[in-house]
Amino acid sequence: MKILVAIKRAVDPNVRVRPLPDGSGMDTATAKMSINPFCEIALEEAIRLKEQAVASEVVVVSVGPSNVQEQLRAALALGGDRAIHISTDELLEPLSIAKLLKAIVEREQPGLILLGKQSTDGDNNQTGQMLAALCNFSQGTFASKVQVIGEEAYVTRELDGGLQTLALRLPAVITADLRLNQPRYPTMPNIIKARQKPLAVIDAAELGGVAAVRVITEALATPKPRPAGKQLASVDELLEKLRQEVQVL
Repeated sequence: MKILVAIKRAVDPNVRVRPLPDGSGMDTATAKMSINPFCEIALEEAIRLKEQAVASEVVVVSVGPSNVQEQLRAALALGGDRAIHISTDELLEPLSIAKLLKAIVEREQPGLILLGKQSTDGDNNQTGQMLAALCNFSQGTFASKVQVIGEEAYVTRELDGGLQTLALRLPAVITADLRLNQPRYPTMPNIIKARQKPLAVIDAAELGGVAAVRVITEALATPKPRPAGKQLASVDELLEKLRQEVQVL
């Protein structure tokens, strides 16, 4: 079985970014970029399934400008077999990405598609669900455990009220949550080998192009600073302070 893993280039989660002075977007010009953490978890799960002999090949795909290839090479160093770069400089929204990924699914015919449940920049949590709908595949979101047996994938999801296990007929789309696994670190030999692994570049126009932008960000701003805390001498003073605050409200 072939597994297709979609990854996204995002600002490293350990980097603190700020809005541009004009509020038109985030200042990422000099920020360190990496594979979106949820996508990295999805990739790790695909590699583990291959190590269990469930899958025979792990194909990694990403959409964006040329610098996306940096993250694709990193994914190959982690254990991906080959990569596909859908090249476009256009602004991307979840629906556009899902349509481009659908075209790749039709070409590659994978038995399983893994994605991160959301990206740490847009935080939309939409691409996986849209892709499953476009492909008419079964889907399991927020996966904390994945087990493939025969022609079915068993996905455990974490809900507010407990755990839910779904049996999905393959092919299926699964989106990874944080507790699914702990991604590995690439070794130096694998980093060197990744340079020789195949990386195909496909122009987005060949796959139908990018849909028109439907959502426009009007402004971004940092949150207002929270007022400093106050230390009170007694419980009575605290109660009096709370009464004053209630009266103001």
